Amino acid sequence: METLEWSLENRVATIYLNRPPVNALNRRLFEELYELLEQIESNDEVKAVILTAKGDRAFAAGADIREMADLDARGMEQMNRLSRRTFDMLENLSKPVVAGINGLALGGGCELALCCDFRICSEHAKIGLPEVTLAIMPGGGGTQRLQRLIGQAKAKEMLYFGDAVSADEAYRIGLVNRVVPHEKLLETCVEWAEKLAAKPAVALRMIKRSVNAGANLDLCSALTFESACFGNVFATEDRKEGMAAFVEKRKPVFADR
Repeated sequence: METLEWSLENRVATIYLNRPPVNALNRRLFEELYELLEQIESNDEVKAVILTAKGDRAFAAGADIREMADLDARGMEQMNRLSRRTFDMLENLSKPVVAGINGLALGGGCELALCCDFRICSEHAKIGLPEVTLAIMPGGGGTQRLQRLIGQAKAKEMLYFGDAVSADEAYRIGLVNRVVPHEKLLETCVEWAEKLAAKPAVALRMIKRSVNAGANLDLCSALTFESACFGNVFATEDRKEGMAAFVEKRKPVFADR
């Protein structure tokens, strides 16, 4: 791969964006990330994923403006379809994904992080959607995922003004789950991912599916969907093992079935 590196250890796949100097998102990166996520989705050895980046400057400082500037409306539509396919794949991956935000996460970089289940950021990270300053708007889900995460009023403030927020402010408004010293970022992401990898996979997958789908349904429909997911989990071997272990006061041994 030209734009990514990845490794697998202790059931955790770690993906590094690697397109110096600031990991700008281009067509090639979206294509490679989608293909890699497809591989990870079908790899039973992977139970959790970390998405981070090489270098200290940026997680991803946005889309590759040089590439975008030469596109006409049709070319941009094709690019948008490609990026949306990748964002949707990341958001709906059956395995939990932890974003390790090591620096700037702007524009498409912010949108990429929004697709992850958890966001842990370095204390010197900055996060924002500055598209309005280029006379454009977010096109990778920023106007929709951001407001669902932090509320419409604060989302509009970030979107309309285009200003990035600091790591501490991102934590205060609920945009990220934790802020850590820069040198502790990957270590903390690995801790979270390994804890997630130890959970029963089917239950975790159904919880994620219920949360993601339910966010876009009315309450009655969401509760019905949750009940269906609960039924699927209750039929698993792991549910029997988990309850038996609780009654017998021992540690459960899950088989992900």
